[in-house]
Amino acid sequence: MSDVSERVGALSPGERAALAMRLARRARAGGSAAESAITRRRDGGPAPLSFAQRRLWFLSQMEADSVTYNLPIAYELRGRLDAAVLGRALDEIVRRHEALRTTFTVSDGEPVQVVAPALALGLPVIDLTHLAGAEQWEELRRRANEDARRPFDLERGPLARATLVKLSEESHYLLVLLHHIVGDAWSMGIILRELSALYGAFLRGEPSPLAELPVQYADFAVWQRESLAADAARRQLDYWKQKLAGAAPVLRLPTDHPRPSAPTDRGASQFMLLPDGLSRAVKELSQREGVTLYMTLLAAFDALLYRYTGQTDITVGSPLAGRSRPEAEPLVGLFINPVALRADLSGNPSFRQLLGRVREVMLEAHANQDVPFEKLVAELQPERSAGHTPLFQVMFILQNAPMEERAASAELVFSLGELDVDIGASKFDLTLSVEETTEGPLLTYWDYKTDLFEHATIERMFGHFRRLLESVVADPDRRLSDVAILDEGERRRLLGETNATAAPFSADACAHELFEARAARAPGADALFYEDARVSYGELNARANRLARRLRRLGVGPEVVVGLHLERSPEMVVALLAVLKAGGAYLPLDPAYPAARLRFMLEDSGARVLLTERRLADALPPWPGAVVRLDAEREAAEAESGENLTAAATPSHLAYVIYTSGSTGRPKGVMVAHRGLCNLAEAMARPLGLRPGARFLQFAPFSFDASVLEVFGALTAGAALVLAPQTSL
Repeated sequence: MSDVSERVGALSPGERAALAMRLARRARAGGSAAESAITRRRDGGPAPLSFAQRRLWFLSQMEADSVTYNLPIAYELRGRLDAAVLGRALDEIVRRHEALRTTFTVSDGEPVQVVAPALALGLPVIDLTHLAGAEQWEELRRRANEDARRPFDLERGPLARATLVKLSEESHYLLVLLHHIVGDAWSMGIILRELSALYGAFLRGEPSPLAELPVQYADFAVWQRESLAADAARRQLDYWKQKLAGAAPVLRLPTDHPRPSAPTDRGASQFMLLPDGLSRAVKELSQREGVTLYMTLLAAFDALLYRYTGQTDITVGSPLAGRSRPEAEPLVGLFINPVALRADLSGNPSFRQLLGRVREVMLEAHANQDVPFEKLVAELQPERSAGHTPLFQVMFILQNAPMEERAASAELVFSLGELDVDIGASKFDLTLSVEETTEGPLLTYWDYKTDLFEHATIERMFGHFRRLLESVVADPDRRLSDVAILDEGERRRLLGETNATAAPFSADACAHELFEARAARAPGADALFYEDARVSYGELNARANRLARRLRRLGVGPEVVVGLHLERSPEMVVALLAVLKAGGAYLPLDPAYPAARLRFMLEDSGARVLLTERRLADALPPWPGAVVRLDAEREAAEAESGENLTAAATPSHLAYVIYTSGSTGRPKGVMVAHRGLCNLAEAMARPLGLRPGARFLQFAPFSFDASVLEVFGALTAGAALVLAPQTSL
């Protein structure tokens, strides 16, 4: 026992974390090997689908031509190559792995997988030796992307294809494409390993050196369904139900574009390398903190999402290999199983504290990873939305499938190529994949939905992730809110240039004075349109002046509130201009409001005068102030002078009062002075295209603050205000 303790004590902290994961997997298996082993199914006919296959099959029925689940990879072959021998080795891999000969059909209303007795993929060769340099590489990339964006037919198959591209006598690329329903990233490593072994043997005239596989993927699908009935599976399911209870259903990640009502899988990828020094520092931090590289990078991604969203409850999806049984390790097939990793960022933790939380989450996830994601979603029944994937919308992946360079012969080496193939689709809003390169630096892949994000935004996101890593490796005890994610240039732009919104405006004028200036310059220009009526700037100004004189005699002046109990019409616009010209502040009172709300607003605002019409007056509550019925006093108003009045209000005096809805408590009156009103009107005129000759729709209720921009934005800029008919609302 002491010998074991000494050996464990000699491990680095990172190695101990990895060992803990392996022990968690062993504990997870439970029972004896005989009880949980995958065995050959008794019936060699069509087999049921695994849970993961079933989900992809249903998705393919909804969108048959989708390439979202195309899985491309590019193998680089360096040295002298015999293409015929390579094709024979590829055919032997197809023979060995039933998954590569599988198609999907429906039997008795249920999808099943059917294995063809034999299948020859063929290996077409594309010769690019006539091209050179960058042109050759771009043509290789173009052809790889083009092939990766060709859909598969799950019923007719085949669900794998391969193409050999010749760059020179000693440089080739083997492009392999699988539908995800028959393979995963681990499978691509198996293909590389077996291809190199078979090629070398066949080149020497020897038989296959690979032992026959004891089980096949369809056997796993049968075993998976049977094993879910076990008590251990139920305990794992109960764990996830408890772990994800009450989790935030949606990550509110800021996007460049609104989420479309009919979401698509249109996507793109960007590939960016972390500096070598930073990559080493991240690995060293992982060692010191007793966590794996995966945990450190996931914690950093959680921290970045926290900084973007402000959410302290964040769930990120991450795929686990799903090959807990040794029988599954050498099989090509879809074993990968996404898990929902819920991060607790409450209390503004330090990065070191977050690492500890992520470590515990990961160890528990590994100990409970056998529950198929599809089964978990069915059990949890999360809130569904057409625009969001259930449980999580972002994914994190550390690419650690076995993909080491292999010598197939004395003259040929197989390895993972540096060609990055883009299928033009994205399963999730955002996926960050990190891969360790043979040289040491970490390579990041950012897959994203182009309906939501722009290319430049993802570039900035990578920059923020890099700077966050730089900050936390330098000081892991720094609180997440204090972690730097902006470089000096971006910080300067945000705090300086982008925030430099100051612009000149008529700070020494009142809103009605800006309108009067427009009326003086172009009295005949159109100011209002309402149904069949047209009102010019000169006419509107004169009508407002006449009513303003009547209001002055009623005691309206600076800081006096005047209620406007009127429907949308030219009379409403005349009235609010008249109130401002008299020096007062207008209070819109929607005739549709209940009498109790109208009474509260009149009393709370201290209004002294109320403007209405005879047909609307009966809906008013009893009120002691002066009431002016505009239609009853129209003839008297016509006798007043239409000339502008002498100024009564100043820019600092109140211009209007609008009450909040009161949906979160008691309604509150929001008071705005002339200076603020002028600033709003002039600031928005240019972006809204408001200028003489333009027409602008007035649609918002006058009791809503958007109406202020509509009315004064147009009338202070010389545009025509088009009033929507009251019946259109």
